[in-house]
Amino acid sequence: MAGRGQGIVIRDAHFPGRAPIEAYGDGGFRFAGMSHRGSILCVPSGIYGFEAASASELDAAALEKVFEEAADIEVLLVGTGEGLVPLKRELREAVRAAAIMADPMSTGAAVRTYNVLLSEDRAVAAVLLAVG
Repeated sequence: MAGRGQGIVIRDAHFPGRAPIEAYGDGGFRFAGMSHRGSILCVPSGIYGFEAASASELDAAALEKVFEEAADIEVLLVGTGEGLVPLKRELREAVRAAAIMADPMSTGAAVRTYNVLLSEDRAVAAVLLAVG
């Protein structure tokens, strides 16, 4: 039947490239002239919407895309929200086993560090939990 499509197709949020984070706060981020509500994951293949809202939700399964792209990542910055929250032992071990150095810090510090490392063309990835 012509004219009958699937309707609106909802896709996972994804920006297909690397871009500095222009702003954060109010529950989201701004990058590449766009804004995103919620947490984000920045890996070599792009910037993705990320489900986790708190550091307690971070585990190896949540970071599957990081492990898929591990060959192109040396440093993983983990913005854990308003303050520093240490990574769970299991997650630290999984990241180390993938030959990635994980560095947890507040989201603000992670955004600033990510932007500097990105400008230096370093092999960096970041998990950035949204802050109010």
